[in-house]
Amino acid sequence: MSTPLSFTQAAFLQSAPTLNECPSDVGVEVAFAGRSNAGKSSAINTLTRQGKLARISKTPGRTQLINLFSLTDDKRLVDLPGYGYAKVPKAMKARWDRNLAEYLQCRQSLKGLILLMDIRHPLQEYDWQMLDWSANCGMPVHLLLTKADKMKKGPAKSTLLQVRKAVQEEGLDELVSAQMFSSLKRSGIEELETVLRSWLVEPSEEA
Repeated sequence: MSTPLSFTQAAFLQSAPTLNECPSDVGVEVAFAGRSNAGKSSAINTLTRQGKLARISKTPGRTQLINLFSLTDDKRLVDLPGYGYAKVPKAMKARWDRNLAEYLQCRQSLKGLILLMDIRHPLQEYDWQMLDWSANCGMPVHLLLTKADKMKKGPAKSTLLQVRKAVQEEGLDELVSAQMFSSLKRSGIEELETVLRSWLVEPSEEA
């Protein structure tokens, strides 16, 4: 029986400014994407139980590189550049858009996308753009509604249901799932791990 996949064993692999400079397109990887300030780095650090694995920038939009972390020899997590930050120059924003679209549409080893958004501001224009890109290539997406600790349980649950309804109304519910998550409270980790394993681990590896 194979050893269960452990996210605590994640290790920094490399940073790449473009898709062409990423590792060879073999194996299996899952990408994390989201608007600047969505809590992407914090979520990766919480998932891996490593406080400094993904750098947390005090300046939104600072992360311009594709950062890759290895789980095993052929399994990776990918931290994509934050998007949608208004103060980023238009030329830089356009370059990020091209890189993100190219990565989502061309990367054969990419098996799923974790799309993070602040639960207080879900499904902004850029989020829908990411969902459109993913849907066009049949990519499954799991929405992580971060900073759930910033809302009371009732409104947070209501927001989750509204997000699921909006996704369903766009006809994307077969590809898109959603959950609440809080790095501060460390809640939602097990649900996220289950989704990641379903993408990263082949059925034959579980036998």
